[in-house]
Amino acid sequence: MLFSFVLITPAYAADDAASCAEGITMIRDALAANPSEAALPKLKKALRVAEREQKEGEFDECLDAVADARRALGR
Repeated sequence: MLFSFVLITPAYAADDAASCAEGITMIRDALAANPSEAALPKLKKALRVAEREQKEGEFDECLDAVADARRALGR
């Protein structure tokens, strides 16, 4: 049973990495679209955190930052 878990884990990590990259693109696009003043600092922080976590390979934390950005945008 553990063996199958080990085989599945890299696939999930790849999915998380791709979702993280897509999320960072979404945040950048939102910032380029002149968000509201209330959302602007939240989006900047989310982008900073997401990019840092992506570099560290902490994709789950990157996705948390992307979720924060989506909440700031009301999505």
